[in-house]
Amino acid sequence: MTKPKAYSIDPIGVIESPFKQKFAIPRQPALAKARGKVKLIAPFDDVNTLREIETYSHVWLLFLFHENLHKGWSPTVRAPRLGGNARTGVFATRSTFRPNGIGMSAVENLGVEQTTSGIYLHVGNIDLLHETPIIDIKPYIPYSDNVQHATATLLEDKPVPALAVNFTDNAHRQLAQQPHSDLQLLIENCLSQDPRPAYKQSIADDPKTYQVQLYNCDIHWQVYQGAVWVNAIVLLS
Repeated sequence: MTKPKAYSIDPIGVIESPFKQKFAIPRQPALAKARGKVKLIAPFDDVNTLREIETYSHVWLLFLFHENLHKGWSPTVRAPRLGGNARTGVFATRSTFRPNGIGMSAVENLGVEQTTSGIYLHVGNIDLLHETPIIDIKPYIPYSDNVQHATATLLEDKPVPALAVNFTDNAHRQLAQQPHSDLQLLIENCLSQDPRPAYKQSIADDPKTYQVQLYNCDIHWQVYQGAVWVNAIVLLS
């Protein structure tokens, strides 16, 4: 068989997202209830490209894992949901380290906005890093995309963590000063999934303080006695 020729892909837009770093991004969309918007870029920034998209409640975003492309790929990967130890075939996971670095997310369609700064598609339930290149948008079609009786036996006994998330008095005061009305819910949804490395989740890790950036805030938190404690919310300049 003749080897297929290589093809190049031009992004059609970029996403504006509250996730400013890979750490703490939910492993699948819909787990954090985060919102963002896709800004179309030339020559695709024509409002006609989105004509009738409001007839769909959800869309697929195809995108590039742009921060991982330079790291290459491997035939097997250590999947976080499987504990980070056992190796699994790359095509049997949704690992970000892939031959072509392409990801996909089913997200909520929140409508089109046309402003002087560009054309945007607002989306909900996202799991994408800020400024991720979007390479395609496709409608989510329930009768074909929602496959009845589908199974994923490799993951069925690996539930997503659901830790309680608590805020210290100091964190509550700082939270009240932030302009993002959804910040508390976003923090709770992201941190309840315990974004620490898998090996850390099974050992005593109480003294360690972690930081994650959401919007323009640096969130300081710890895991203590099986629960998350948010200690500080620092506004970044």
